[in-house]
Amino acid sequence: MEQVDVAVIGGGQSGLTAAYALQGQGFRPVVLEASDRAAGSWPRYYDSLTLFSPARYSSLPGMPFPGGDPDRYPHRDEVVAYLSAYAERLDADIRTGRRVIAVQRGDGGFAVTLDCGARMAARAVVAASGAFGRPYRPALPGLGEFTGTVLHAAQYRNPAPFAGQRVVVVGAGNSAIQIAAELAGTARATLASRAPVRFARQPILRRDLHFWLQRTGLDTAPLGRFLRTPPTQLVIDNGRYRSALSAGAPDRRELFTAIDGTKVTWRDGTREEVDTILLATGYRPDLPYLGGLAGALDGAGQPLHREGIARRHPDLAFVGLEWQRSLSSNSLRGAGRDSARIARHLAARLGRR
Repeated sequence: MEQVDVAVIGGGQSGLTAAYALQGQGFRPVVLEASDRAAGSWPRYYDSLTLFSPARYSSLPGMPFPGGDPDRYPHRDEVVAYLSAYAERLDADIRTGRRVIAVQRGDGGFAVTLDCGARMAARAVVAASGAFGRPYRPALPGLGEFTGTVLHAAQYRNPAPFAGQRVVVVGAGNSAIQIAAELAGTARATLASRAPVRFARQPILRRDLHFWLQRTGLDTAPLGRFLRTPPTQLVIDNGRYRSALSAGAPDRRELFTAIDGTKVTWRDGTREEVDTILLATGYRPDLPYLGGLAGALDGAGQPLHREGIARRHPDLAFVGLEWQRSLSSNSLRGAGRDSARIARHLAARLGRR
């Protein structure tokens, strides 16, 4: 069985920053990425996606985000190219096409099993596989009875297939309103949610919101330990999406109360035919390989940790969880800080070779 220092599971922004931080502590990590490239989930996001933070606040440690205007909002493909370049520059042992299916206790650490049947022994494990592989599909009134098309935002690419359709987008976050507004150009789109959309002003006093988050310390404050459930997401908007909702493109309604076939019943009692329901309802941590490791996950598959360190397995760490430690934990700008913290922890426990 191959012996490795630290097995990092996932080769996206979290896994790459974890490898960078671990190398800085004298470890020789092996990054195991299930897909064919070290770019995380970014290549599979919808075509029009742009970052919610400017390029100047979207860098990973050791490599500034490229481009001439640091205040622009990079497109999805720019992020993919940046992560690919970062992986090459990292000069780490990154192995693509390696899906981890199980992590168990082993002699002096963990036994990591891959889907090809190979196994390796690791002194420590960093779970950095993100959440994109586990879309959250909530139990909504009558959704199981809907005979039209039900999709998750993870399956959405562009509005072309929905031209002329009646589409209901469920959600109230950034992706939900971005997708609904885009669909409104070619389809009859409604944004449906239990609570109203909450907007964050952008910019504020001619400064990007992220400038103020950093200046005030809110971006890095260790608030994750106090949150049992993440707070309601704010939609970062320069006025475009607020105006779109005001113009009814898309319109916004309270969540439907029932479904019969393809007919949706709204809260006011009206019923109408709907072609597609698109769930922009977020994700949950994608950690199935830890299911057999006692005490790593709770009954809902959520990691049991404190600021990224597993409660019952101090040589198991996490990176990239929502509110793992702070507001920015699952973002490009925050992954490096959390990675540095867990790398210091593992170095203190295991020493360096």
